[in-house]
Amino acid sequence: MTQNHTLVRERQAMLAGMTPVLKGGRYYFCSTKDASIAASAAGDSLAMLREDEGTAFVLDEANATAYGFDLSMPMCRIVLEVFSALDGVGLTAGVATALADHGIPCNMIAAYHHDNVFVPEAMAGRAMSLLQEVQRAAIKDKD
Repeated sequence: MTQNHTLVRERQAMLAGMTPVLKGGRYYFCSTKDASIAASAAGDSLAMLREDEGTAFVLDEANATAYGFDLSMPMCRIVLEVFSALDGVGLTAGVATALADHGIPCNMIAAYHHDNVFVPEAMAGRAMSLLQEVQRAAIKDKD
């Protein structure tokens, strides 16, 4: 498959180009060992990974509710709009470290085109501000 985008591999360039975008909705990390629920939820999930302990999903609120999963940890999704290469080094570390330094937990999911950062809903605004600061600093350092 051909790419129409320039892939970025260098850490500073990835941070400078990350452009975080807060997507709407609440998301939940869920897991089940029930094969019928796993098969059904697979088509409704934003992301899925088979682990030894069960099949893990990221589901929106409506689907997490419909399948009866725990809703105690609502997460918001921030998409980093940079086209980071799969072999790029440092974007995840830079983002996770910046958030950790300010007490914000995150779960990162690197997809084919973009990296996704999931943070607790109550901390999404702070996380966006911090990531925008990281981007501005990386642009300044790059110039």
